[in-house]
Amino acid sequence: MESRRSKAVRTLTISTIFLLLIHGAQSFYLPGVAPEDFIKGDDLKVKVNKLTSTKTQLPYSFYSLPYCRPDKILDSAENLGEVLRGDRIENSPYVFKMREPQMCNIVCQFTPDAKTVKQFKEKIDDEYRVNMILDNMPLVVPIQRPDQEAPTVYQLGFHVGLKGHYAGSKEEKYFIHNHLAFTVKYHRDTQTETARIVGFEVKPFSVKHEYEGKWNDAKTRLTTCDPHSKHTVVNSNSPQEVAEKQEIVFTYDVEFQESDVKWASRWDAYLLMSDDQIHWFSIVNSLMIVLFLSGMVAMIMLRTLYRDISKYNELETQEEAQEETGWKLVHGDVFRAPNNSDLLCVYVGTGVQFFGMILVTMIFAVLGFLSPSNRGGLMTAMLLLWVFMGLFAGYASARLYKMFKGTEWKKISFRTAVMFPAVVSAIFIVLNTLIWGQKSSGAVPFGTMFALVFLWFGISVPLVFVGGYVGFRKPALEDPVKTNKIPRQIPEQAWYMNPVFSILIGGILPFGAVFIELFFILTSIWLNQFYYIFGFLFLVFIILIVTCAEITIVLCYFQLCSEDYLWWWRSYLTSGSSALYLFLYATFYFFTKLEITKLVSGMLYFGYMLIASYAFFVLTGTIGFYACFWFTRLIYSSVKID
Repeated sequence: MESRRSKAVRTLTISTIFLLLIHGAQSFYLPGVAPEDFIKGDDLKVKVNKLTSTKTQLPYSFYSLPYCRPDKILDSAENLGEVLRGDRIENSPYVFKMREPQMCNIVCQFTPDAKTVKQFKEKIDDEYRVNMILDNMPLVVPIQRPDQEAPTVYQLGFHVGLKGHYAGSKEEKYFIHNHLAFTVKYHRDTQTETARIVGFEVKPFSVKHEYEGKWNDAKTRLTTCDPHSKHTVVNSNSPQEVAEKQEIVFTYDVEFQESDVKWASRWDAYLLMSDDQIHWFSIVNSLMIVLFLSGMVAMIMLRTLYRDISKYNELETQEEAQEETGWKLVHGDVFRAPNNSDLLCVYVGTGVQFFGMILVTMIFAVLGFLSPSNRGGLMTAMLLLWVFMGLFAGYASARLYKMFKGTEWKKISFRTAVMFPAVVSAIFIVLNTLIWGQKSSGAVPFGTMFALVFLWFGISVPLVFVGGYVGFRKPALEDPVKTNKIPRQIPEQAWYMNPVFSILIGGILPFGAVFIELFFILTSIWLNQFYYIFGFLFLVFIILIVTCAEITIVLCYFQLCSEDYLWWWRSYLTSGSSALYLFLYATFYFFTKLEITKLVSGMLYFGYMLIASYAFFVLTGTIGFYACFWFTRLIYSSVKID
C-alpha cells in the first residue's frame, strides 16, 4: 500500500514540491491515492481511538477504561495534528475476516470492582463516546430520521452506556453497551473479486449475557446469543447493569454488506450536512447583504472622492484654499509616524503571516488536499504554513519599520517572531496543564511540545529574520506629501467620530459577514462533527477581506474629512474590533448550544476561543490597515499640493 502511495506521489510535478514536503509529514491526503484491496478471508484489524464527550471536551484513551485488551497494545504512528487533537490510535481485540460474517463472538469477560464501576459511571454520566477505525473509516452509528425520505444521519462513535431504570422502579441505574453489532460495507470489483471497504457502522446493545456452568474462555456457550442456534441480539430488553460483582461479558457480531458506493465516494454520506438547506440559504443571504453593502460603499467612495479631488484641483486662489475644509487640510500630518509605531509594525507583520497561512490552507482545502480521512492533516498543514510564512511577516514589518525611519531591524524582527506565538503559548501551556491534571489524552506530551518549540525557534524565527533583512534592505517607501515639523491641532470631533465608538461600529460589518459560517465551524469543533464546506468558507473569507477593507476605508475617509489625521492605529482597530464580537458570539454559543458543566471544560472552551479571537483580531486588523494605507497614499498622491 505504501509503495503505491509513494509511486503516485513521485509522479507529481515539480510545482508541487512544497506539497510533497508537507505530505512527507503525513499531513496531506492526495485524492485517489492508496485504496486497499481485500480478498475474502483477509484479516481486518479494527483500531480504537480516543473516548470523546461534547459535555467535557476532554478526550481519554480507549484503554483508560478497563475494556477488553489485546495481548499487546500497540500505538499507531500519529502526525502532529493528531497528537494536538488528542487522538490516541491503538490496536484492539476486534479482528474480522473479510466477507465472513461472525455471530456472537466473545471478546472477554470480567467482574468489575468498585473503582471500575465508578470509572464507567463517570463516563456514562458525561456521555462519552467510543471511537474506532477500520481501514481509515471512523465507526459511526446510523440514526434514521422520523421523516423516511430524509437521509440517514451518522454520529461518530457509540456511547459507553446509558442511564435508565427498571420497570416499576424509580431508582436510576447505569447500563453498559457490551454487545456491538458491526456492519462493514464493501464495494466489490466484479473482475478481480477484490473488495474495498466503504463503510463501518455499529448498533450498540446492552445485554445481560447468560451461560450454563462455569466460565471457560474458549468453550463457554452463551444462552443469550448463540451462533450455533442462530440466536442473535436484536434489542436491549434485559440490559447489563454496571454494578459491583456483576459479571460483564463483551461480545460482537459482524455483518458484511455489499454497497454501490465507490471507494472514492465513501466519505460523502458522512459529510452530508444534516441541515444543508439552512446552510445554503444562510450563505446566500449573507452574500447578498454583503454584496449590496459593498456596492453601496464603493459607489459612495467613488462619487464622493472623485468630486473632492476634482474640486481641490480646481481651486486657484489662496483664499479659496483657506476656506476649504476636509481631508486635504491634514496633508502635512497624515503621514506622521504614530505613537507605538514599533508595536504597529509587529502586529502588521504577524497579520501578514496569519493571512498567508489562512489563504494557502484554504486553497489546499478547496482543491481537496485536506480530506477528513486524514485526521490531523488540517492542523499539521496550518502549523507548517504558519512557520514558513514567517518570511513574509519579517518582510512586512521591516518595510513598515523603515518607512517610520526605524534603524534597528533586528529588534523589530525578533519582536515579530516572538510576540504573537508567546501570548498564544502562555495560554496554551495553562490549558495544557489543566488537561494534564484531568489525566486526559488531550494533554500534549513533552516530545510534541519540544517539536513545536523547534518549529518556532528553529525554523520560524530564522525565517522572520531573513524576511526582515530583505525588507530592510529595500529602499524606504516615499510619502506622497511632505510632513510638517509641527503637528497640526485636531479640532473637537462630533460624538459619532469618537475613536471608541467608530472602532466598535467598524467591527460589526466584518463579523456580520462571517457569523453564520462561524456557527457551523464552532459546531464542528465543539460538537464533534465533520466540517467540509471549504468552497463556501473560501467565499466567506473573500467576503471578509472585502468587507474589512471597505468599512475601514469609509471610516478612515470620514475621519480625515473631520481633520483627524491619527488614522494608523484606528485603521487597524476598526476592522480588528470584529474579534470582540466573535468572542461575544462564542460566549453566547457556549450558553445556548453547549452542555458543558465542568469548570475545567469551560476554561478550555474560553481559553481556545480567546486564542481564536486574538488571531482573528490580528488578521482582520491587518487587512483593514493595508486597505487604509493604500487608500491614503492613493488620494494624497491624486491632489496637487503647493
